[in-house]
This record gives sequence, structure tokens and C-alpha cells, in this order.
Amino acid sequence: MDWRSAGLDPRREAILEYAERLTREPASIEEADLGQLRAHGLDDRDLLGLAECVAYYAYVNRIVDGLGVRLEDA
Repeated sequence: MDWRSAGLDPRREAILEYAERLTREPASIEEADLGQLRAHGLDDRDLLGLAECVAYYAYVNRIVDGLGVRLEDA
């Protein structure tokens, strides 16, 4: 439930830190943040995919919430 205490490797922690900041404080992302991800081996294509994935997840959730969609009991 909490990625910070999950014992993940530093690369995954950096990715999740970025994803959380992009979700909560998108205007706070700077070139230095991308540099940290590059230092963990991500290239420009990886960064684009990561930003797209985070943004799409936020978009879909806002559409679902905005329309009052509720999950079925399963």
C-alpha cells in the first residue's frame, strides 16, 4: 500500500516519486527531476512513456469521478 516502505530498488523509487509529484504537484516538475530519472537509466522515450502513463491514469480517474461512475461489487 505504501511504495516508500516496500523495499523497492532506487530506480523504482525514483519513478514512483516522479509519478506522485506529477499527480499532486504537476507544475513543480523541473528539468532536474528528469535528470534524476536519467541518472537511473531512463531515456527520453522512457520519460515520455512515464509522463503519458501518469497523465492518462489521472485523466481517466477524473472522467470516472466526474461522471459518478462506481465500481460494481465483484
